[in-house]
Amino acid sequence: MPNQSSRRKVIKNLVFGSIAVNMLSSFRGENSNSQNDQPLQLKGNINHSVCHWCYGTIPLEEFCVSVKNLGMPAVDLIGPKGWDTLKKHGLYSSMCNGAEISIPDGWNNSQYHEKLIQNYTEMIPLVAKAGWTNLICFSGNRKGMDDETGMKNCVDGLKKIMSLAEKNKVMIQMELLNSKVDHKDYMCDKSPWGIELVKRVGSPNFKLLYDIYHMQIDEGDVIRTIKDHNQYFGHYHTGGVPGRHEINDTQELYYPAIMKAIIDTGYKGYVAQEFVPSWPDKIAALKQGVTICDV
Repeated sequence: MPNQSSRRKVIKNLVFGSIAVNMLSSFRGENSNSQNDQPLQLKGNINHSVCHWCYGTIPLEEFCVSVKNLGMPAVDLIGPKGWDTLKKHGLYSSMCNGAEISIPDGWNNSQYHEKLIQNYTEMIPLVAKAGWTNLICFSGNRKGMDDETGMKNCVDGLKKIMSLAEKNKVMIQMELLNSKVDHKDYMCDKSPWGIELVKRVGSPNFKLLYDIYHMQIDEGDVIRTIKDHNQYFGHYHTGGVPGRHEINDTQELYYPAIMKAIIDTGYKGYVAQEFVPSWPDKIAALKQGVTICDV
């Protein structure tokens, strides 16, 4: 039979063990509580944003409340229908969408140029009038086309909208996506191809949306690429590799170092969280992601 001292030690260990388990569960979002909506004490080195599509089960109105409560300034990938909701909550539309046809059907195929030119000609002034700056676009899939032909087609089409973008001070940003896992056959799947496209388009209002998740999958060497070619990148997205879930120590990228590399380039734009939360409390996952990136 244990003595009284041993019994006290066992009870003490049980109590502290229980506290530790509860704290870990709360941090992982297993126990939802109001603390997840408490404002973060952000350092101000990174302009934080988040993609709403990753939280699709949360209505935009409700999502904006949580984003604002966390102290974040912006939401990514919102079209005109959602802009009034963002403004209502004092949030910025850090990357607009709604002019593209689809990810597979993009600028690399001249058969879509007429429709794309029409869409972007209509959307660019709307983005500017709303007070936003960035508008996304996609290369499209190869569909048997070689990369040089696709490059030339992209240049021919994009040049037809760039004077309007420049006039309205809107940045057209083509997203780099992986073609290995998520977007099979996508053409703009490597940073060298995208960088060459930016050079050929030759407009200060055309850049690349560098998605860290996608580029880790298709080419890696993320920090070196950001340091060497940051002048071609106008926006950043995050995501845990593999799986596109939380960006914590369950995945292979070390985001604090990546964020420091971005800061060192002098970048003043937005970094948007684009991981799909796996935790029951999705806002708790978002809070952790922003905290990890706030270096």
